[in-house]
Parts: sequence; structure tokens; C-alpha cells
Amino acid sequence: MRTGRLQGKTILITAAAQGMGRASALACAQEGAQVIATDISAEHLDSLARSHDAIRTELLDVRDAQAVRRLAERTPAPDVLFNCAGIVAHGSLLDCSEEDWDRSFDINVKSMYRMTQAFLPGMLARASASGASVSIINMASMASSIKGFVNRCAYGATKAAVIGLTKSLAADYVRLGLRCNALCPGTVDTPSLRGRIAAAADPVQAEKDFIARQPVGRLATVDDITPLVVYLASDESQFVTGQALLVDGGVTI
Repeated sequence: MRTGRLQGKTILITAAAQGMGRASALACAQEGAQVIATDISAEHLDSLARSHDAIRTELLDVRDAQAVRRLAERTPAPDVLFNCAGIVAHGSLLDCSEEDWDRSFDINVKSMYRMTQAFLPGMLARASASGASVSIINMASMASSIKGFVNRCAYGATKAAVIGLTKSLAADYVRLGLRCNALCPGTVDTPSLRGRIAAAADPVQAEKDFIARQPVGRLATVDDITPLVVYLASDESQFVTGQALLVDGGVTI
């Protein structure tokens, strides 16, 4: 009988109630993992928990350092931490308020700092005891140090910081059994994207513009991205660390 690629692994995912986080939670559970899904939305977490019996949910605001520490104190160290939480602030530098800048860095970067600092000691101890590596996956973007995009000043800056954080973690802890990689998707059709399209002055044209920047001629679906999440969480990627991996439909060709 075939076992899943993530059989025996525990995976903790932030922002897991919708979009990429939800799709990743379900994909990992289907591959045999025990998933700890966190989010700020109790309603969407309840729906996710009912979708698969291998998914346990935890209400968590990744901006709350004490809540993050409390979760780490009562949760056994996972094999994999997927820092998926993030927001997209629209605008150029002259459009970007200090509030938008600070909120973007708090959610997109500092949340990863909080989560990793809280869970990394236990993950390293787990790696030492088992002799197997542990994995951190950080959600970055093609809009980062890889490529600049119009009206993505705060977003691009935060996602570039995510790549820098990822490489720092990979370099510091590679000999202690940690693999750390950044996932850099193209434009993914998620509730977040649909919200940005609906908020545009011309939603029809906005959708066309988002599609047009992918040379493959369509938006990514969550199913285009989750195979790479599973790969980075699995033992198949044991020799992969410190990388920013693109799934962008050819945008950066």
C-alpha cells in the first residue's frame, strides 16, 4: 500500500484558512502529514478542520508575539514550518504611508521572525534527536529582489526581505539539520487576488492585466503551487536549502 510523501511528518502552517495556506494544508494532509493550521479567522478554520481529519486548527494572530510563544509552548515542534501569512499593499513609494509600510513588514516579515524564533529551537532539537532534517518554507514572491513590479513598493520590499531572512536561516543552521527555502509564486487566483481585482477602478481590465503578465496566458491556480510546497516539506528536498524557488508562469524568463 502506497504511503504519502509526508507520512509521519507534522507541518505547521500560518494563514491556513484561505487561499494558498488552505490549499497547502489540504495537500499536505492528503500526503499523510499531520497539519496544524493557524489563522485569525475562526469561521474559515472550522471549515478547514471539517475538510480533513488530519488537520488540527489553532486561532492565531501572527502579529501577537505572546500568542505565538504560547502556541510554541503547548505544541510539539513540527517537522515543517510554512510561514504563509502575508498581505499586499498597493502603491508606489510616494503612495505608501508609514502605516502601510509598517503593517506590511509586521505581517509579511516580522511574523516569520516571531514564528521561527519561537519554533526553531524545538525543530533543531527534533533534527538532532532523529538525525533527519527539518524544513522551513517562507512565502516570498516573484515581486521581490527577483523582479520589480509597478505599485508594489512595500510588498516588493517585504518579499525581498523574506528572501534575505531565508538565506540567513539556511546559512546559520544548515549544519544543525535545518533546510530553509523561499517560495516565489507568480499571480495566483486566490480570494486575496479577487479582492484586489474587485477593488480596482475597472475590475475587468484589472483581471486582464494580471493575466497578461504571465506568458503562459493565465493566472496560476493553487494547484500549480502546492506541489512545490509538498516537495519542500518532504525528504525529496533534503539537498535543497537557501533557495528562492520560482513558480511564475514564465514572468521572469
